[in-house]
Amino acid sequence: MTVSALAPDTAVAFSARGPMSSAALACLTGGADDTSVLPELAAAAVAASTDVVRDDDIQLALFVLYASSYGSLPALDPTREWDAGVIGARGILEDAFEATLRETVPMPELPEPTVDAVGRALFALAAADTGPSLSRHIAKRATREQAEESLILRSVYTLREADPHSWAIPRLTGRAKAALVEIQSDEYGGGRPQRVHAALYARALRAAGLDDTYGAYVDDAPAITLASHNLMSLFGLNRRLVGAIVGHLAAYEMTSSIPCRFYADGLRRLGFDDAVAEYFDEHVEADAVHEQIAARDLAGSLAEDHPEQLANILFGAAACLTVDGWAGAHTLDAWAEGRSALRERVAS
Repeated sequence: MTVSALAPDTAVAFSARGPMSSAALACLTGGADDTSVLPELAAAAVAASTDVVRDDDIQLALFVLYASSYGSLPALDPTREWDAGVIGARGILEDAFEATLRETVPMPELPEPTVDAVGRALFALAAADTGPSLSRHIAKRATREQAEESLILRSVYTLREADPHSWAIPRLTGRAKAALVEIQSDEYGGGRPQRVHAALYARALRAAGLDDTYGAYVDDAPAITLASHNLMSLFGLNRRLVGAIVGHLAAYEMTSSIPCRFYADGLRRLGFDDAVAEYFDEHVEADAVHEQIAARDLAGSLAEDHPEQLANILFGAAACLTVDGWAGAHTLDAWAEGRSALRERVAS
């Protein structure tokens, strides 16, 4: 696998995919001074798009605009994080993204806003998610190259694992806050830097002979992969959507433990070193515990204490399962057709 060369007009390791992402990169890396044009470009990008969720230019632009708040990409100018043009453009793009999701994500019936009812509803929602399984394919049938592609695509989120959900910590109180901190403490290694889950994934990439630099494989990620990560940022960075990021985390944890066991089995079947599988081994046990905390102590208690968040909790969970399902289907469809799941590079 190759690492993207530096784009000629930026200091990041990936290239723009259209006028909106080009302008976002230029404005955030010092290549352009006038950010006032960004909202107009964002509106034009939305108007021209036939599918915001799978639009390369829009999803890369959102990824870059969100990355400014994470600090994921050091090349992005921190003084422009709250620039009016930057925030205006981000709002236009994410409003279109959210509107599309609310139109297309199937919503379950809302339960009573109690710990028990919400917990049962979330587990039922996860159990009903019976689409094609990427993890089972990795376990039984994937080639070594396909497994490497899967590791590359996961890197867009997993090298920053847990960070999108941590935005919710200062926005919660009481039982829900305590439950989220309990989960996130494990995600960040329980005080041991070497056990931070993002660090475990970086070691897995290195052991597989891949680049662990954040952003190294963004050029390889199709729009739907970026959308899966942007979904978390949308929910996490907007305080009005705190219920959605809580629901997203609950669904994510409830659908992680068994798939991680399949990933570990498949990687070992293909001859990868134990250092590659270690990340997935860690999640088999951890996420089996986290799913109970996330569904009941976190999401259930938030709904019980703040019933107005109930609909967003279920929306966040349903969106997690739906968008990740779309991303998994994209990968499996490509492999079934004998193609790479990675985005085809556009020659500059």
